[in-house]
Amino acid sequence: MGMADSGLNATAAALLGLLHEGPMTGGQLMSAAERKLGPFWTMTRSQVYRELPALADAGYVRLGKPGPRASQPYSISASGKRAFARWLSEPVTRDQMRNPVTLRVAFGKLHGRDQLAELYGAAEKQHSEALAEARDAAKDAAADGDTYGAAALNFAVQYHKAALSWLKSAPRA
Repeated sequence: MGMADSGLNATAAALLGLLHEGPMTGGQLMSAAERKLGPFWTMTRSQVYRELPALADAGYVRLGKPGPRASQPYSISASGKRAFARWLSEPVTRDQMRNPVTLRVAFGKLHGRDQLAELYGAAEKQHSEALAEARDAAKDAAADGDTYGAAALNFAVQYHKAALSWLKSAPRA
């Protein structure tokens, strides 16, 4: 890690970014992540609950007064804001594409005709549903005046449109 390196992984950074909106419990952070980031960035509940104590240990978040059902609110500290700002300025790592459908299509000549049709049908359904969700989320962000959030969500819209277009042109055996 260099001097300016934040030492944050993407999940930790995303949580600090979300906490700029105000204090949230782990559950509220999960909901905010699904709403604002879900169409293009996935975080599991276990990742979130693993990162929050580490962020607290690092002094990047403060624990608030426990609420109902022992829910623990977290708020970002000044050092957390500085670490997040450092993370924003770090070079972006290379995008890692891992698409399970295209991996299977790469071995398409080893599929049976029905098997390939089933794969394409399931992928088309998944991308159509995800496209609708991303469009709704982008519209909501735009309506809230969140220009940058809407732009990020529009990436997911374009991604699912591209996937659907590719699926239409994929070889059918």
